[in-house]
Amino acid sequence: MGRIIAVTNQKGGVGKTTTTVNLAASLAVAEKRTLVLDFDPQGNASSALGVDRNSLGDETVYQALIGQMRLSQVIRPTEIDCLFVAPATGDLAGAEIELVGAFAREAKLRMLLAEVQDQYDYIFIDCPPSLGLLTINALTAAQSFLVPLQCEYFALEGLGQLLKTVGLIKQNLNPSLVHEGIVLTMFDGRNNLAHEVVKEVRSHFKDYVFQTIVPRNVRLSECSSFGKPIILYDIDSKGALAYVNLAKEVLQRDQQPEFIQGEQTV
Repeated sequence: MGRIIAVTNQKGGVGKTTTTVNLAASLAVAEKRTLVLDFDPQGNASSALGVDRNSLGDETVYQALIGQMRLSQVIRPTEIDCLFVAPATGDLAGAEIELVGAFAREAKLRMLLAEVQDQYDYIFIDCPPSLGLLTINALTAAQSFLVPLQCEYFALEGLGQLLKTVGLIKQNLNPSLVHEGIVLTMFDGRNNLAHEVVKEVRSHFKDYVFQTIVPRNVRLSECSSFGKPIILYDIDSKGALAYVNLAKEVLQRDQQPEFIQGEQTV
């Protein structure tokens, strides 16, 4: 069964979608069958993987979520052989309202993923920058959650609220949910404050923080507008190297049961 990882942070602009797409692509290049499920109405993960959202029609995550299609019907291939995407458009924003009165509304995505989970090694859910019903669905469906954290002053501000929400979901909806880890992103080595943020996060969260730090990198910003993961756009860039190293860490942690099955306190 594929591992389902929700990539989440309610703060926008922290590199969440960039991390989802490029970590997934790096794992796919390592011949791990990987699915990116775009669960953000902005649809940035879809665009970053070369999907023309204007030509999608009704084959999106939204139609699957409201029961008009099966999830397997909306999944499409990408330029990388082992990488697939379930795309989203702005229609997904309507799901927040439409699911309010639905039975077992928090578990809709978990039920959808049950159909395809055994077809992939990894399934990454790109969550919206909020703690609404879509994010709750993602965390209820996931086995673990990964938090991209920007190396800037306000980075830790919303993390406490996210972890509080995760605690409530573990208590009421998904008791097996564990902390995949924190990825430090947008690191600028010339900025003393960035070094202080790294030090503080590592001091508090210790082994939950990945060793790989993703730098600020122009090529990382450019590749999304070209609809390509960084590993296809510029494999020699610092951004590509960072996500390849991050993928190696994820694979290594899979060999350590305490990261996957253990009771983790954050």
